[in-house]
Amino acid sequence: MNNFILEEIINKKLKSHKYKKDYTPNGLQVEGKDEIKKIITGVTACQNLLKIALQKNADAIIVHHGYFWNNQEKKILGMNRHRLKILLSNNINLYSWHLPLDLHPEFGNNIQLGKLLNITTYGCAFSYVFIGKFKKKQTVTSLIQTISKKLDRIPFHYGRTGPKYIKRVAWCTGKGQNFFNQSIKLKIDAYLTGEVSEETIHIAEENNVHFFSLGHHATEKSGIFSLGKWLSQKDQNLNVTFVDIHNPI
Repeated sequence: MNNFILEEIINKKLKSHKYKKDYTPNGLQVEGKDEIKKIITGVTACQNLLKIALQKNADAIIVHHGYFWNNQEKKILGMNRHRLKILLSNNINLYSWHLPLDLHPEFGNNIQLGKLLNITTYGCAFSYVFIGKFKKKQTVTSLIQTISKKLDRIPFHYGRTGPKYIKRVAWCTGKGQNFFNQSIKLKIDAYLTGEVSEETIHIAEENNVHFFSLGHHATEKSGIFSLGKWLSQKDQNLNVTFVDIHNPI
């Protein structure tokens, strides 16, 4: 498949045109060879993922966290230089989809996390925060066990003043702790996200709500995996492999 046609197909599926104010460019970020057959997918375009793609003779890499973020230095130095050198020297295409892959109603990280934890999802409540309820009410112990089993990691939890049972929840995958305070207005029992900040503890304590940090990386694996699976089913000439580069955060 032609590299620009691949970009067009995924852009159309994820409706990337709706996210012009994203924090990073969506789509083809680094142009490589014209024809694509072998694709490596992963959460972040870190150097370890690039090296694996090189070892497997990949024509393209598709990730959720790519390059050229708004808050990054606009210089190609150090780590950025080393990463780009691998791509450009080996003619490998790099694609990235950020918010389109967080919010997609089928492949989205948030939708996928809801399914994984058996949450009945009502939809996106505001910004990037989703709301729903567990099909069966959970205790802190049972929910930690479920998260640990499904995401293969023990979550951070704080909820000293939270309710005994957890039913109504809001969540935002990745770095969603900044939406916690606003989510309290949704009358939730618990809030789930990827990361945690110092002020998070006080918000949970003073609003009688449970807070769970499941891991940024862990909550954002499902989206890119699902996109890759769809792509390989859409075109059987494409060889798509998901690579999970472990990240404890």
